[in-house]
Amino acid sequence: MVLSHAASDTDVSHSTFASPYVRTSLPRFKMPGNSIPNEAAYQIMHDELMLDGNSRLNLASFLTTWMEPECDKLIMASINKNYVEKHAYPITTELQNRCVNMIANLFNAPLGETETAVGVGTVGSSEAIMLAGLAFKRKWQNKRKAEGKPFNKPNIVTGANVHEVCWEKFARYFEVELKKVKLSEGYYVMDPEKAVEMVDENTICVAAILGSTLNGEFEDVKLLNDLLIVYTLIKTTNLWDTPIHVDAASGGFIAPFLYPELEWDFRLPLVKSINVSGHKYGLVYEGIGWVVWRTKEDLPEELIFHVNYLGVDQPTFTLNFSKVFHQSLFIDIHLSINVGSSQVIAQYYQLIRLGHEGYRNVMENCRENMIVLREGLKKTEKFNIISKDEGVPLVAFSLKDSSSHTEFEISHMLRRYGWIVPAYTMPPNAQHITVLRVVVREDFSRTLAERLVIDIEKVMRELDELPSRVVHKISLGEEKSEANGDKLRVTVKKSDMEMPREIINDWKKLVPDRKKTNGMC
Repeated sequence: MVLSHAASDTDVSHSTFASPYVRTSLPRFKMPGNSIPNEAAYQIMHDELMLDGNSRLNLASFLTTWMEPECDKLIMASINKNYVEKHAYPITTELQNRCVNMIANLFNAPLGETETAVGVGTVGSSEAIMLAGLAFKRKWQNKRKAEGKPFNKPNIVTGANVHEVCWEKFARYFEVELKKVKLSEGYYVMDPEKAVEMVDENTICVAAILGSTLNGEFEDVKLLNDLLIVYTLIKTTNLWDTPIHVDAASGGFIAPFLYPELEWDFRLPLVKSINVSGHKYGLVYEGIGWVVWRTKEDLPEELIFHVNYLGVDQPTFTLNFSKVFHQSLFIDIHLSINVGSSQVIAQYYQLIRLGHEGYRNVMENCRENMIVLREGLKKTEKFNIISKDEGVPLVAFSLKDSSSHTEFEISHMLRRYGWIVPAYTMPPNAQHITVLRVVVREDFSRTLAERLVIDIEKVMRELDELPSRVVHKISLGEEKSEANGDKLRVTVKKSDMEMPREIINDWKKLVPDRKKTNGMC
């Protein structure tokens, strides 16, 4: 089943530049009967892909959109390696295992001099979260079985600000209840005190977010850790231990370099596993994430499968085995499965190329450009800043006055300048708050930050010249009269569909008039 609809009304592809090679149209939804020259195939696809947005200007995404040319070369040189065959590609396996250990040490895992880290490479943090959740569920089930207690109603406590796709998928696919701490206006992360109050004997873990998708804010993992310890020792009768998983998809490669004294990782005794996205602030192209465990005992042995059809015994722990990407599990000895060889190699390149100094410089530069953008928006005096100073380098902001125009209109009109800036509503109980968000990545320079502010000011002036989204019209085509005989005009709010249509129509009328006066195009 195809989950999306085709954008075109026709079912054929045409090529202008490739016409010397291809004179007939090609079907779009069926494989063509004949071959075409490689130049023609390239040109047909290249022409369509030009209509995609510019990834560098996609300020909605946390994902890496630029890497150094030398790393691009390494990626292309290793893109054809099937990493599952560790006996064929032992060096790639070794590089992946080094990455796991570097990341575990970065997160202060309690490793001895000769100990190796426990972790696995994944296809982003979505898979990493599911693997960590499975480990918590299995450990909880084993303990409940040993105690002779029911083990069919596991739950996870987390905030309503979690990444919906990742955590909701885990909860639905693996039958775990997701108990969410609701947000409140002005406080858009999980409240540790409220989270602890929701913990019970069926709670397999509490999930804390280091870098909320909504506003980039770090949750207070240390306070959560301390409250859970007190709760376990004082308030419970069964003395169950409730571990913590830290979803550090966005913040895991930021906090160690910008906020090294912040305690959120394995320095806290209840933190048993951490996931991080290498393809976000790990500075690697899409397709690589990581999950690491505190100790080997935190990953149940029965979750690991053993296969030998490729010539050697390969213990594996992932939700997939064979795909374009390749991944590996590193538990005491070198183990392997599937995640991109190229992404793993790219991650190792970044770790040794940049080191602590380089990552710190990149993150500090992102924070400085974030401040430039934030201060520029403040000077317009039209926005409230929702994001915090400490956290992921992004700026989340909302209109001070949205009675005439909305954040969604700003997002829509910024597309005309090439910018992709998302607008969204907050989760319950703050859904009446609408936010725009700009993620500041390595390739978002100070010049681009200043340019974005200029373009936002232009959009605001253009919106002010358009009709308000709240318009006055006569109810049922007639004026109503009050008792004193005065005419009463009724205010009617346009629907979500009517509003953008009227804006577009008014804009179409406005543009030709402007062309006549100032030559704007």
